Amino acid sequence: MSTSVLTSKFQTTVPKAVRKLLGLDVHDAIEWRVEGGKATVVPVRNGFLAHRGSIAVGSGDIADDIKAARDLRVEKYR
Repeated sequence: MSTSVLTSKFQTTVPKAVRKLLGLDVHDAIEWRVEGGKATVVPVRNGFLAHRGSIAVGSGDIADDIKAARDLRVEKYR
C-alpha cells in the first residue's frame, strides 16, 4: 500500500511503486473513478498511438502538397 498527501491546490504525487506497476510515465493521463465512497485511479490508454509508424510517409514538400490539393479542388468546382 502506498500513500501520498494532497497539497493546498489538491494536487498529489503518484508514488513511484504505483507508477511502475501501472506503467505510467510523464504526460500520461489517468482517470479517476468514484464508486461507493472509494476512488480508483486507472491509466488512460489511447489506442490511437498504438498505430504510430504504421503508415509510411516520405519527406514530401508541403508547398507542393498544398498546391496539388488546391488544384484538385479547383477542378472539382469547374
